[in-house]
Amino acid sequence: LAVAELQSDGTWKILSGNEIGALLGWWSYYTFKQSDLSKTVDNSDVYMLSSTVSSTILSAIASVEGVNFEDTLTGFKWMGNRSDHHMKDGKTVLFAFEEAIGFMCDTFVLDKDGVHAAAVVGDMVRYLADNGLTINDQLERIWDRYGRHTAITSYFLCYSQPTIQKIFSRLRNFHGDNQYPTVCGSYKIKHVRDLTTGYDSSQPDYKALLPSSSSSQMITFTFENGCIATLRTSGTEPKLKYYVELKSKPGEMISGNNMKTLLQDIILALIENYLQPELNGLIAKE
Repeated sequence: LAVAELQSDGTWKILSGNEIGALLGWWSYYTFKQSDLSKTVDNSDVYMLSSTVSSTILSAIASVEGVNFEDTLTGFKWMGNRSDHHMKDGKTVLFAFEEAIGFMCDTFVLDKDGVHAAAVVGDMVRYLADNGLTINDQLERIWDRYGRHTAITSYFLCYSQPTIQKIFSRLRNFHGDNQYPTVCGSYKIKHVRDLTTGYDSSQPDYKALLPSSSSSQMITFTFENGCIATLRTSGTEPKLKYYVELKSKPGEMISGNNMKTLLQDIILALIENYLQPELNGLIAKE
């Protein structure tokens, strides 16, 4: 499902999958709290899910509202299967999404459902309009309550598997054998998770919680400033993708433009220091 909103100056704002996910995540929780179901289901038994390369906005909502959040590998089969698991355990699943504009707004179908999501967006927009709010207004309210989440996703084309292997091998041996990067340009790295090898420096036993697979490349860097950047290969196209998100704390006053400027600088450092497109013959997205 894609969503765009006509602005007061006559231009259209095209929402990203992460922005739609933020809106539908908020709406799913809001309508749950307004329903009779919330009178019999405690927040501790409520779940929301998203893929691990999507925005962490649902995690922020869950933290503030006292519900559960779970991230999964990319692909809706993971979110569908985990939703099914929670439901069989007597839990309530409100919402799941992936940044590639896939949304599960209920559990009628344990998969992304654009038709149903479109109907839910229609209900949400009607509610906002009745209260004198635009989609953009509500996004700002969400950022104020749960922290501003600014994300950029893009890719390079790479038709050489040896080149892909070289790029990721270099990252795994950046400061010597089995030593991942500790900095990216001027930005310090706090944790590294490698779902190709199953390594996660944030865990006491250094083992990733999500399933790992040696057949695909995927490394996530968590920076000390809170930025999260994931590099991964596509399973269906000759693409080396990057997903980068910067977030503020709830109530922290920071403009979207300032966030985006900082995020773009981090991405530039990521590309120059880790991907090295000119050296590796990577083709930028047009």
